[in-house]
Amino acid sequence: MLLLALDTATPAVTVALHDGTSVIASSSQVDARRHGELLLPAVDRVLTEAGLRLDAVTGIVVGVGPGPYTGLRVGLMTADTFGLALGVPVHGLCTLDGLAYAADIDGPFVVATDARRKEVYWARYTDSRTRVSEPAVDRPGDLALDGLPAVGAGALLYPDTFPDARAPEHVSAAALASLAAERLAAGEELEPPRPLYLRRPDAQVPKNYKVVTPK
Repeated sequence: MLLLALDTATPAVTVALHDGTSVIASSSQVDARRHGELLLPAVDRVLTEAGLRLDAVTGIVVGVGPGPYTGLRVGLMTADTFGLALGVPVHGLCTLDGLAYAADIDGPFVVATDARRKEVYWARYTDSRTRVSEPAVDRPGDLALDGLPAVGAGALLYPDTFPDARAPEHVSAAALASLAAERLAAGEELEPPRPLYLRRPDAQVPKNYKVVTPK
């Protein structure tokens, strides 16, 4: 097994290689505006670090969000393209699950990422491997979380709602790859590589716009 994992659903552009036993190379950069520019060089960097070629990869793992439309589709389209070119399966994983997997918390907690518009993408977990609610997008003030610990950039942004915010702030492809390898080894099926947008994109066609076409 050689899994290439990547995620662009948050400001982190993150890539990792997992050989079925452990992560053998990884790269993460935080830049919310340069997903398309940074992703492919990061893939090349981890392959070079591992001393491997892209055609050695046996499967792709991609974070499916939730996340903003523009960043999220960069990772998903890249994963689909690699899968088609290499003839290997493409597996999806919820980005929030990757954050949860990397959290060092005993007992229930929450994962929350920044959804912009003064909202968060979030879900509840009983432990680092078990999500007990569907990913959702809400205003932090509308959530009743009973002071549960929380991880993710969204938790750090809203301390009144998440008073016990902890690391990690951003998802890592290393965590996604490790979680995927664990589930695949157990014979579990992963999610399809389809985006969890949860809401419409920020950019929309204006209402009542004037169409100008030649007669």
